[in-house]
Amino acid sequence: MQTVKNLTPENRFEKPADRWAATMKGCIINMIWEQKTIRLGPFKRGFHLITEKIERAIPEIAGVRIGWLQLFLQHTSASLTINENADPDVRTDFETAMNIVVPENMPFVHTIEGPDDMPAHIKSSMLGASLLIPISNGSLALGTWQGIYLCEHREAATPRTIVLTLQGTK
Repeated sequence: MQTVKNLTPENRFEKPADRWAATMKGCIINMIWEQKTIRLGPFKRGFHLITEKIERAIPEIAGVRIGWLQLFLQHTSASLTINENADPDVRTDFETAMNIVVPENMPFVHTIEGPDDMPAHIKSSMLGASLLIPISNGSLALGTWQGIYLCEHREAATPRTIVLTLQGTK
């Protein structure tokens, strides 16, 4: 005589992998991954708000309930940061402060690309080339006075390329 197992939600799967697959089935369907590459500028040297440009470039954010947007700048003489977006004087003060911290008249060895190149590399490393921004209910979860900046550290800049990677649940 064959014994019949008493099936419960915990033991209805023969293998743990089957249980995992059934558990994840609903999650995978609701996931969104999107990746786009955008080119901005060229911008003059300074700190430039790009929040609206980013939001326009990846409208799929509106369909994300919870997730994040990663921005990665593919350059070594510019950077990304998040800071106050209300008063334009903040941008001027940023540029002034960065030039005091990393002046062009330091005795740099790497000068083949001009006197602003090595300071631009240092500023880029200080601020960083990527950002990770949470998304809540279809919007970037930035604070009231926060905006995304492209920080251009060169006098004769070229257009800048940013990879946007969106991940979240619908």
